[in-house]
Amino acid sequence: KWHVGGEQATLPDDWYPDMPGYPTPRGRGFDRFYGILSGGGSYYNPNMLMDDLTRISVDTTDYHFTDSISQHAADFVDDALHRDDPFFLYMAFTAPHWPLHAHPNDIEKYRGSYMGGWDALRTSRHEQQKGLGVLDSKWAISPRERGISAWEDADNQEWRDVQMATYAAQIEQLDRGVGKVLDTLKEHDAEDDTIIMFMSDNGGCAEFLQEDTNYPDPSRYIHPTVDGRMVRVGNTPSIEPGPADTFASIDISWANASNAPFRLFKRYTHEGGISTPFIAHWPGQIPGGEIVHEPAHVMDVMATLVDATGAKYPTKRGGHDIQPMAGESFLPALKGRKWHREQPIMWEHEGNRAVRIGPWKLVSEVGAPPNPDPRDPGSTDAWELYNIDDDRTELTDLISGERDRASTMMRQYAEWAYASGVQPWPIPSSPRPMGMDTITRHNHTVQVPSVRLGPPKRVATLNDTRNAGHDGTMN
Repeated sequence: KWHVGGEQATLPDDWYPDMPGYPTPRGRGFDRFYGILSGGGSYYNPNMLMDDLTRISVDTTDYHFTDSISQHAADFVDDALHRDDPFFLYMAFTAPHWPLHAHPNDIEKYRGSYMGGWDALRTSRHEQQKGLGVLDSKWAISPRERGISAWEDADNQEWRDVQMATYAAQIEQLDRGVGKVLDTLKEHDAEDDTIIMFMSDNGGCAEFLQEDTNYPDPSRYIHPTVDGRMVRVGNTPSIEPGPADTFASIDISWANASNAPFRLFKRYTHEGGISTPFIAHWPGQIPGGEIVHEPAHVMDVMATLVDATGAKYPTKRGGHDIQPMAGESFLPALKGRKWHREQPIMWEHEGNRAVRIGPWKLVSEVGAPPNPDPRDPGSTDAWELYNIDDDRTELTDLISGERDRASTMMRQYAEWAYASGVQPWPIPSSPRPMGMDTITRHNHTVQVPSVRLGPPKRVATLNDTRNAGHDGTMN
């Protein structure tokens, strides 16, 4: 998916792909593109679906976006290898982002698997992570997030089980898609000469789709299915997730289980919002089965790939200067050598802020009183401080005993925020929908501004995009 090229309310009436201010991946240096220009949406009838610079539509009821991404990616790799060309593929699945859309057979495979509930799932996953060495055994699991009932007190347990079963089915479908691309590499005997990196973009999502309120604006999602049925929006037992005419999410309870053992969720800068899996594979170069605990940032991926391939990062494109890489190569860590990031990592997202320097993490949750301006270094009241080496699950706030360290990190954050153009939250130019105009802690309702679905679809060039040839995802 590509959030900057279209779909939001700011689209001008004369919008066209790659017009100034609305770049597609093609306008940002990619040679080919298959995907959506919008954010999360229907997997059966995705909006703003693009094949290179052509907006296309779906006209078959057996289409699924995850499968189509996988097929286009495999076709692109096959084409590149037939031409013996080096290639870069960025395969950005939307799964398992809401809505919960998956094949019936995959859902049935997992139906009943989650009847033990979210509390038992959190505990079992935490124990498994410790057993695998992914987590240190000294890191205690965080308490169940407030507002979540104990599983034994939850109603409609069979429906709640299907929520998570559908989520698991989405992940299995994604996994098959990754396998399709890897099989293509193996068929060409190219696996050993290809660097593969797999990661997620954020922690589990607690956003709740409420069918009887304006959270989110239902008009964004109720346009009909390919065969003309209206879409039923909401997390309610009367709507079993999975089919094309539904639009639901896993909600906060299962998101808390997905993020075990960490606190909070997507949108936040606590570990539950930012800690994601990262797996790298490069036979003969990266030793298998190793676990590295040093923190890195997504911006480090570019620097690592440039380092690994011996490429030269360009300074100009199209006559314009290119900003230098902000990341640091973690190739030594991948190769089993000692490595640590030299520069701090800093974040801001929707008013949530954080700084990571070595084992120390300073973090602030939006709405934490008094929540001063993000660039105000004069108060520690809105911040928490953790030693992540000792307390990865952020349970023991050390700020009262580490005021000098916290103040130094706050000043560093203030300098970074000013240099990066961080704006106070909420951004005045982005009005919040009704009921979302007050910042509160743990407001997990998805924020959706008024939107329209973009200009009319111009050309439907494909009958079934799964058989569209070698138009790749992005390369």
